[in-house]
Amino acid sequence: MAAGSMTLQNFFGRLTTSQLAAPALILMILAMMVLPLPAFVLDLFFTFNIAISVMVLMVAVNTQKTLDFSVFPTVLLVTTLLRLSLNVASTRIVMLEGHTGPDAAGKVIEAFGHFLVGGNFAVGIIVFMILVVINFVVITKGAGRVAEVSARFTLDAMPGKQMAIDADLNAGLIGEEDARRRRTEIARESEFYGSMDGASKFVRGDAVAGIVIMLLNIIGGLIVGVLQHNMDVAQAAKNYTLLTIGDGLVAQIPGLIISIAAGMVVTRVSDDRDIGQQFMSQLFNNGRLMAITAGIIGLLGLIPGMPNMVFLLLAGLLGSLAWRMLKKERQVVEAPVVVAPAPVQEVVEATWNDVAPLDVLGLEVGYRLIPLVDKSQDGELLRRIRGIRKKFAQEVGFLVSPVHIRDNLELKPNAYRILLKGVEVGNGEAFAGQYLAINPGRVAGTLQGVVTKDPAFGLPATWIDAAQREQAQAYGYTVVDASTVVATHLNHLILSHAGELLGRQEVQQLIDHLGKEMPKLVEDLVPKILPLGTLQKVLQNLLDEGVHIRDMRTIIETVADHATRTQAADELVTQVRAALGRSIVQQLFPGTGEMQLMSLDPTLERLLSQAVAGGSANTSFEPSLADTLVRETAAAAERQESLGLPAVLIVPGSLRLLLSKFLRRSIPQLKVLSHQEVPENRIIKVTSIIGGKK
Repeated sequence: MAAGSMTLQNFFGRLTTSQLAAPALILMILAMMVLPLPAFVLDLFFTFNIAISVMVLMVAVNTQKTLDFSVFPTVLLVTTLLRLSLNVASTRIVMLEGHTGPDAAGKVIEAFGHFLVGGNFAVGIIVFMILVVINFVVITKGAGRVAEVSARFTLDAMPGKQMAIDADLNAGLIGEEDARRRRTEIARESEFYGSMDGASKFVRGDAVAGIVIMLLNIIGGLIVGVLQHNMDVAQAAKNYTLLTIGDGLVAQIPGLIISIAAGMVVTRVSDDRDIGQQFMSQLFNNGRLMAITAGIIGLLGLIPGMPNMVFLLLAGLLGSLAWRMLKKERQVVEAPVVVAPAPVQEVVEATWNDVAPLDVLGLEVGYRLIPLVDKSQDGELLRRIRGIRKKFAQEVGFLVSPVHIRDNLELKPNAYRILLKGVEVGNGEAFAGQYLAINPGRVAGTLQGVVTKDPAFGLPATWIDAAQREQAQAYGYTVVDASTVVATHLNHLILSHAGELLGRQEVQQLIDHLGKEMPKLVEDLVPKILPLGTLQKVLQNLLDEGVHIRDMRTIIETVADHATRTQAADELVTQVRAALGRSIVQQLFPGTGEMQLMSLDPTLERLLSQAVAGGSANTSFEPSLADTLVRETAAAAERQESLGLPAVLIVPGSLRLLLSKFLRRSIPQLKVLSHQEVPENRIIKVTSIIGGKK
């Protein structure tokens, strides 16, 4: 119990006065519907209701921007509930004490019932109905319609506003904080008008409830007065009707004020001035128009039968105001204009903040491709890029840097380019709304469209309309949309440059992630035995040759075993590849079937072995031998690919690194394996021999 009391004390101790105000007000409103209130307390609440409505109106008049009063829909609901609860409380006391006299429900209701309508209940009913009509039919309905239309147009304008913010952000005109704030304002503006559209229904319902409550009070008062208190019908009608009218007026007038405030909030245009300043500057700031108005009113005042004095008095007042305004305008024109000297712009010293880091990966698009990357328009390319990064991390083994996307007006409308550390590594064109039909080699017909090449792999392709999609698929084309074209190109380039994307920061993150599962293994290797830079070179060399680094456990263990003997990255790569042999082969030849490979002619193999005997991996070839080797390997690789097989060359371990570096420049798709990397259970079938006799 002691612990529970301490918890409650701590909870209430943390609550501030502002946090308690709203719950206390709601509880007070609910209590008024249930608990009987004395007349004096009812007077206090009616006065409080009037004060709240006037305060809301003043805030609405002095608001400069719509969102400065974003709590208004909630205020509208709370004030409506307050008026309805006061109606319930006053109805209770009128029914119970109405026979005692006109002050039975308090002085406020008595004042509204006698002073405002002169004690005439017929006049009171008419005035009450007029106020309800004004509130229900004119102000509330108009404000609700404006809020509805504003909400619709605000939602329709959101994509354009979001694109403008992104354009300013990409152009460097605003920062991330300003962009985030402007996006929040756009979302809040849409929510505000949507809430106002719904909140206006509360006021309309309040007006209807006021009419029903008035009728029930009059009928119920007659029944109670005549049957329970033995009053005359006329006296009962007078007492209860005046009390009902006073009750209705004291509730409807604040409701009318709140409705006017709602209309002002939703109909105003955002400006850096309040409504009063806008009125004066836009309506009463033209002397010529004031003079014309004064002349028209003066002419009307000269017509016989018109109230001449009133019209001429108003015309004189408007004419004097117009004369003063025109006099001020002439003084401003005649006054010499002093041209201020151009301010001397102080040369700001350069700082390190001017040195902006380059994005590791960037994608720039022409303006017609913006919908593909616009978040507000649910750009398909954004989802595909997120999927590319996720798939890359799962398959290759590390998380690639985010792709920074921006528009570039210097590009063609449908063009895009892919940047790696600020340098263009790929470009192409994509047509939003169209499809790229790629010819895989054997198709049954030709298509109408823009002939081009697949930007990722260089295959012949054609841009076609959506109506030709089924026909292209029937012909045997591979049909993809514009976002898939860009995403495939980006994915291909990321895989091709995986080694460059693995920086020291990524290696450190990879080590930290691995250290959570195998802390001892990581601690023993980096940096005690092997520097982080050397490990980075090993991983980069593996990635450059297309070897995935998902099996970091094997890589780390192998490097740890051989790092005490050598720190050379090339030698460590050779050992790691041998340890990853099963994984490398599986990546190239899935399953357990035979491996159809290319091989070197024994004579050529012997010549190459003699060339590197006692030399390093940087040994150069004799020109004619190098030319023959490249030409025959390229032809064999092309034959392999025509058969649907990967271009893989198997060589002795001493030649693998040398040939891989040499041939990769001319034949990027070629993979070079050593005999040590092939598992014992895999069968090798040689399909091409390079360097053999023709």
